Amino acid sequence: MSGRRPDPAFLTARPFAHRGLHGAEASENGMAAFDAAIAGGFGIECDVRASRDGTAFVFHDATLARMTEHSEAIASLESTTLDGIALPDGGMIPRLSTLLARCDGAVPLLIEIKSDDRHVAGLCSAVAGKLGGRDAAPVAVMSFHPYAMRWFARYRPEVMRGLVMTQQGKGWLRGRIERNLALWLARPDFLACDIRDLPSRFAAHARRRGLPVLSWTVRSDEERARAARHADQIIFERSHD
Repeated sequence: MSGRRPDPAFLTARPFAHRGLHGAEASENGMAAFDAAIAGGFGIECDVRASRDGTAFVFHDATLARMTEHSEAIASLESTTLDGIALPDGGMIPRLSTLLARCDGAVPLLIEIKSDDRHVAGLCSAVAGKLGGRDAAPVAVMSFHPYAMRWFARYRPEVMRGLVMTQQGKGWLRGRIERNLALWLARPDFLACDIRDLPSRFAAHARRRGLPVLSWTVRSDEERARAARHADQIIFERSHD
């Protein structure tokens, strides 16, 4: 399957709200948070995992424990069960298809593929299936996992893809080896770099090569100013929430 790629300018045109514009009244990765981001004129960043029957749901953690009254793993439950589980704000865990319909090809959207092992094909296929027929929409996938981006490079090359990166907790040599291997595997169209790593020679070199650099997760005025100097756009959370 192939199609038209979106204009990559959407990656840097406006800030992205991390898991939506969430706070006390709107749960992260919930439709209220996404609606607030849309109303504020922001792009949206979200996380996606697959249910047991292979449906893509918007949820960050591997298990439900932190965000719901349940404790099971997302991957252990059928989609019909997940449809009935509420977030703290009272909204249900959204399907990716619901968020895509709400964005309607007009709101910039970053979909982070969350995987805890190398078996990424099922989730990648589930996400790709929902992106079908959305040629040139301002949507990109990204992941810490280079194999997920390698899957998209091989099977859905028209989808913009990004590599999420952090050097925190890694030594210089280990970080460099892992970074170079990940870049080779993923062949990304953009990078999403940890704000704690900026400034860095690596990010500066990527920008000189024409590779857009986004920075996550920006929460303070100081981090906004630093990102403005060393990145092309931010993925942010409001510091007062």
